[in-house]
Amino acid sequence: MKNRERLTGNLFAIFTIIVWGSTFISSKKLLVSFTPAQIMLTRFLLAYFSLWLLRPRRLSLTRRQEAAFLLLGLTGCSVYFYTENTALTYTLASNVSIIVAAAPIFTAIAAHFAGEERFRRSTLWGFLVAFTGVVLVVCNGTFVLKLNPRGDLLALCAALCWAVYSVLLRRAGQGLDPVLATRRTLFWGIVTALPLVVLEGAPFPAAALLTPAAAGNFLFLGLIGSGLCYVLWNNAFRLLGVVATNNFIYLNPFITIVTARIFLQEPISPLALLGAALITAGVVAAQRGPKEAKTAS
Repeated sequence: MKNRERLTGNLFAIFTIIVWGSTFISSKKLLVSFTPAQIMLTRFLLAYFSLWLLRPRRLSLTRRQEAAFLLLGLTGCSVYFYTENTALTYTLASNVSIIVAAAPIFTAIAAHFAGEERFRRSTLWGFLVAFTGVVLVVCNGTFVLKLNPRGDLLALCAALCWAVYSVLLRRAGQGLDPVLATRRTLFWGIVTALPLVVLEGAPFPAAALLTPAAAGNFLFLGLIGSGLCYVLWNNAFRLLGVVATNNFIYLNPFITIVTARIFLQEPISPLALLGAALITAGVVAAQRGPKEAKTAS
C-alpha cells in the first residue's frame, strides 16, 4: 500500500471518529424534544438528500446487490442505532460504551471467517491494550459495575451489527462510487427506520425542529455525522481495509469525554488520560499487522 493512500485513509478515519465521538452532545440535546427513533430517521433523511444533491444520478444494482444494501441499511443504520440507543435506557452508559467498543475485534473475527482479511496476532494484542484503555476512559475515575442482561445484550447486538456491516460494506461497495454506495445504504436505513418510529407512537414535534438549536444539531448529525462521515469511512475501508479502519473505533470513548469536557464541563480523570495513552498504543500496535505481513511476503 502506498504511503499516501495509508495517510489519506488514516486521516479519513480519524476525522470520522472525532465527529462520531462528538455527535452524542447533539443527540443528548435533541433527546429533550425528540425520541431516539425520530432523531435517527431525521438524520438519515438529511444525509440521504444531501448526498443526492452531491451526486444526482441513479445507482443500478442487481437484486442480489440490492439485498446486500438492505442488510447494510439494517446493520449499519437502523438496527445499530436503535439497539445502541435502547440499550442506554436499560443499562449504564459505561456498559454500552465498553461493549460497543469491542466492535473492532468482532469485525476482525468476522472478516477472517468471511475470507476478507486474515486474523493477525497484532490485532489481538492491539485489542487487549486498546480495550484496557477504553475501560479506563469510560470509567473516568469511577468504577461502577452493574450488569443488566437486557441492556448489555442490546449493546452487544449493536457491536455485532457494526461488525457485520463492516464486512458487508467491503464486499457490496467494491467497485462502486462511495457516495452512491453510502446513499443507497442510507435509503434502506430510512426504510427500515420508519417502522421503529411508528412503533414508538410519539408525535413528531415539528415546532421544535424549527428552533435554531434543534436545526443546527440535526444538520450536524445529518450532513456531517451521517452523510460526510459514512462516505469517508467507506473510503477508509477501501484504502486501509476493514480491520485497520475499525481499530480507530477504540478512540471513540476518549473523543466523547474530551468533547463532554469542552461543551458540558464534565471532568477528565488521570486514569482516563492513561486510558487514552493505552488506546493510542493499542491502535498503533494493531495497525502494524498488515505492514509486517506485506514485508514478509
